[in-house]
Amino acid sequence: MRGRRLPSDANTGLGSDGGTTMGLRHTFAAGGLAAVLALAACAESPTEDPGPAADGSAGSAQPGADQDPDGPADPAGPADAADTSTDPFAEYAVDRPGPLRERLLSADILISTEQTIPRETVQRIRRLPGVTAVEPLSVALVSVEDRVLSVAAVDAAGYRRFTGLATAEEQAVWDRVAGGEIAVRPALQARLPLDEQDFVRLGSEDGSPSAHVGAWAPQVPTIDAVVNERWAEELGMEPGNALVVSTTITAPQAIRGPVKRILGANASVQLLDIATRLGLDPDAVQTAVVVGTVADAVGTFSYRTLGGGRIAPDPAWVASHIGTEAVPILGTMTCNRAIFPQLRAALEEVVASGLADEIHPEEYAGCYYPRFIAGTTTLSNHSFGLAFDINVPGNQRGTAGELHRGVVAIFKKWGFAWGGDWRWTDPMHFELARIVEPD
Repeated sequence: MRGRRLPSDANTGLGSDGGTTMGLRHTFAAGGLAAVLALAACAESPTEDPGPAADGSAGSAQPGADQDPDGPADPAGPADAADTSTDPFAEYAVDRPGPLRERLLSADILISTEQTIPRETVQRIRRLPGVTAVEPLSVALVSVEDRVLSVAAVDAAGYRRFTGLATAEEQAVWDRVAGGEIAVRPALQARLPLDEQDFVRLGSEDGSPSAHVGAWAPQVPTIDAVVNERWAEELGMEPGNALVVSTTITAPQAIRGPVKRILGANASVQLLDIATRLGLDPDAVQTAVVVGTVADAVGTFSYRTLGGGRIAPDPAWVASHIGTEAVPILGTMTCNRAIFPQLRAALEEVVASGLADEIHPEEYAGCYYPRFIAGTTTLSNHSFGLAFDINVPGNQRGTAGELHRGVVAIFKKWGFAWGGDWRWTDPMHFELARIVEPD
């Protein structure tokens, strides 16, 4: 189902720069690709990590502190826009949370797993010495053109207390989330591809869902955007697969060990104060749960962060998902095993159509490349081995590119999305958007 569009005269949102606001829709998990995998920023050069804090400590976030450098919350229009009697997003609306009456909490640990965390397990974590509060939510990864965003489906009344003063006390933000819109970190305002009515399509294939941004507001560290819980099923999210934990005056490092013993080694337990300074907790195993139509091509993707923007995927995942095979025109490629049947079929059709000379093997720039998009902690789609770049010199970002459109049409026929269709074009880039079985 696609998110309904606002009529043209209903677009009253204003961003922090006075421009109209954006829209967005989908998840932060690891299982299905087309609607969720991030397309890698192509031909990006690596950048070095900024290194640890000067004191080398993790510390503990202060309750009510603004834990995101994005600045203050910026509701995209009047608070009463969440009135479901006139709201075009009423089918996704839930009850408004009402005014904030409970105290603010520090967001010190983010826990995420592949499956729903049982209520009894949540209670065990809640009872751990040093734990002040625990808030369940759903998290997943979503693809927005060339990047993966972390999106959470939350209960607004409970989650808002962990977001810092600027966001928590801005009632319009939570009225809009309750009304079916999405709240997004302000740092992403210039990066999301919007249509003329401030919607963005999440996913690479036709029919991927779209949503409207109701507010630009700092979130819990490592979370890019939030929707209400009614969106979780629509977006294919695993319900309750994550927890935000507040330890207040207790160092979160003291809680990590007991939490890992309760949840097991496969759970991701991130210390958010470290994530705030370094982008990601280098001691945590990160678990990406991709949602969408090609989830089986990724499965559960676990990795650790390395220096220079690199990541180290779980060796067992690499062994089961990444392979090296010979294909027409390009020769030997190292990619996700799932794409080879349709990639080979596409290249064979390019040859049969007399277009083989339009692809230049010497200008092929790779497929499997485990790293973040340069200068960020956003996963590249090349990390999953599901994207490849060809004819690089004549097809730079922001250009129409020189690729023969007959070649482009063949790749699209065989299930690949083309970066040349994006708002900020990347015509060298193709990524798997759907599984197509050759006859």
